Amino acid sequence: MLPAAPSSSAFPPGFVWGVATAAPQIEGAAREDGKGESVWDRFARLPGRIHGGDTLDVACDHYHRFAEDFALMRSLGIRHYRLSLAWPRIFPQGDGAVNRAGLDFYHRLFAAMKANGITPWVTLFHWDLPQALEDRGGWVSRGTVDAFARYADTVVREFAGEVRHWITLNEIRCFTTLAYGFGGKAPGRKVTPQELNQTYHHAILCHGHGVRAVRQFGGPGAQVGLTDNSDICMPATETAADIAAARAWYARRNDFLLGAIHRGSYSPEYLARCGADAPTVRDGDFALISAPTDFLGLNLYTGTFVRAGRDGAVEELPLPAHYPKADSPWLHWAPQVMYWGTRLAFETYGARPIYITENGCGYNAEPVVNGEVFDLHRRDFLRAHLRELERAVRDGVPVAGYFLWSFMDNFEWEDGYERRFGIVHVDYATQRRTPKLSARYYAEIIARNAIV
Repeated sequence: MLPAAPSSSAFPPGFVWGVATAAPQIEGAAREDGKGESVWDRFARLPGRIHGGDTLDVACDHYHRFAEDFALMRSLGIRHYRLSLAWPRIFPQGDGAVNRAGLDFYHRLFAAMKANGITPWVTLFHWDLPQALEDRGGWVSRGTVDAFARYADTVVREFAGEVRHWITLNEIRCFTTLAYGFGGKAPGRKVTPQELNQTYHHAILCHGHGVRAVRQFGGPGAQVGLTDNSDICMPATETAADIAAARAWYARRNDFLLGAIHRGSYSPEYLARCGADAPTVRDGDFALISAPTDFLGLNLYTGTFVRAGRDGAVEELPLPAHYPKADSPWLHWAPQVMYWGTRLAFETYGARPIYITENGCGYNAEPVVNGEVFDLHRRDFLRAHLRELERAVRDGVPVAGYFLWSFMDNFEWEDGYERRFGIVHVDYATQRRTPKLSARYYAEIIARNAIV
C-alpha cells in the first residue's frame, strides 16, 4: 500500500505568481474622461465582426470597479498583476495633446494596487491602437513608430515612481498578421505582402523605443522586456532526431521577430523568402531594435507536434479530429508547450529570465450554481500545464514567473463576451464577480509555491 503523502511539486523561492488582463478587454468607459477611439472600438461596430455584436463600451467596468477587483485579488493571495495601459486614453489622437484625465486614472489605479500589496507589470501596448493613427496608415506607417516613441516616453516618465516592470508590446503576430494579413482582428485590413512585412518591422522598432524609454526614464531598478506569442512546436518523441527537428522548426518560424531582435538584423534566409517584399530598414533601426532587455515574456497556449522526416525534412503532424481542445477552436490542449516553449527560447536565443506572461483556456458555458462555478476543465488545464513548466525549471530553464490568463472573464476580441477565460466569473448584466473553482485552486498554488 502506498504511503499517504501529499502530491506536490515545488517551484523555486521567489517564483512570481500572477494574473493578467488587458485594458481594452476589461476597462469599459470607452468614451469617458476624454478617452479617444481605438481600432477595436471602431471594429466592434462593423456588422458581423464581433460575436453577438458585442462592444467594448462597458466590458467589466473595471474603470469604475478597480478597487473591488484589487481587493478580490488580494483575498486570493495574488500579489503580481500584468495589465496594460490604454494608449487612446492617454493620447486620444495617438499623438498630439496628452489627456491628463487618462494619466490620473492610472495613478489612482496604481495607488489602489499598492494599497492591496499588488505589484504592477505594465504592458505599453496590448492591441488598442488609437483609431486616429490607423486613419493615417496604422502599423503600415512609420508615423505610428514616432507616435509610440512619444507615448512610451510620456508614460514611463509619468509612472516611474509606481512601476518597475515594463512590457513593450503584446503579441506582435496578432496585431500585424491577424489584423493586416488575414483581417480577422482590428482594424480588419488585408494589405500587400510588402506592407505586412513592414508592419513587423515597425512593431519591433516600437519594441526598441519601449526599451529605450525605460532605460532613459524608468529610474533605478526598472526592468523591461517583450511579450511574444512565439510559434511553438513539440517533438513527437523526445529523441535526438525529433528534438533536432523541433529546434529547426522553431528557429525558422520565429526568425523574423525574436531572431531579428536577438541577432540585430534580418537573416539572409528571411530576406530571401521576402524577395522584393522585404521591409524597408533605415540606418540605426537595428541598433534600437536589438537593445538588451531584462527578460522575455512568453504567451503560451498551444503548439504543433513535429518529427524528423525523410531526407532531413521536418514534418508537422496533423491533430486527430477528436484531439482535446477548449471552446476556442485554435486552442488545442498541449501541456508540453510550457516545457518546449521555454526551453527552445532559452536554447535558441539565450533568453533569461523567462516569464510566462499568459497561459489559460477559454470556454463558453460556465454558469454560476449556488454561488460556485465548477470549471474543472480549467483546473485540469492549469495543473497539467504547470507540471510541464515545473519540469522545465527542474531541467535548468530559467523560468522566473507565471501569469495566468485571465483574472476575470472579459471581452475576448472577435468572440465578444461568449468566450470566458477568467478564473473569476463576471455576470455582465450585474457586473457581479464570482471566483470559480480554478481561482481557489490557483490561490492554493500561490500560497504553497507548489502544484497541488
